[in-house]
Amino acid sequence: MGIRSLTLAIAALLAAGQASACRDDRVSLRGDWGQAQFAVEVADDGAERAKGLMHRSEMPKSAGMLFVYDRPGSVAFWMRNTLIPLDMIFADAAGVVQKVHAMAIPLDETSIPGGSNIQYVLEINGGLADAMGIVAGSQMQHPAIGEAAAWPCEP
Repeated sequence: MGIRSLTLAIAALLAAGQASACRDDRVSLRGDWGQAQFAVEVADDGAERAKGLMHRSEMPKSAGMLFVYDRPGSVAFWMRNTLIPLDMIFADAAGVVQKVHAMAIPLDETSIPGGSNIQYVLEINGGLADAMGIVAGSQMQHPAIGEAAAWPCEP
């Protein structure tokens, strides 16, 4: 089984029966490509966002970090002290993906702009967004997105 097939199989298993369950430690994504779910750590204050995924030598394939900002705005990331390649998924206040930056280079201090009007950023292992088909227009589901969500949590 190739990496793409394995990745899609893992995503399907994770999404099966769980995609509608909103939990603070999970982010779900959906689009024309299907659905995926990631176990996440949430970085929702300045100190947590500044540290991010720095100094980690590995991360499970089905894991990630969700950066939550108080309000939409312009955001930019870099890879200072980040040891693993990452995909960065930038979403607006409704959780709609506006941009996907693939394969951010470990330790690179070049600014990676996410655009304006961004409130959520999901970092996952590099290459997964492409393997799964996650693109702009996909929808993100997480309790932090709240009432404005394009894909709201079920009560």
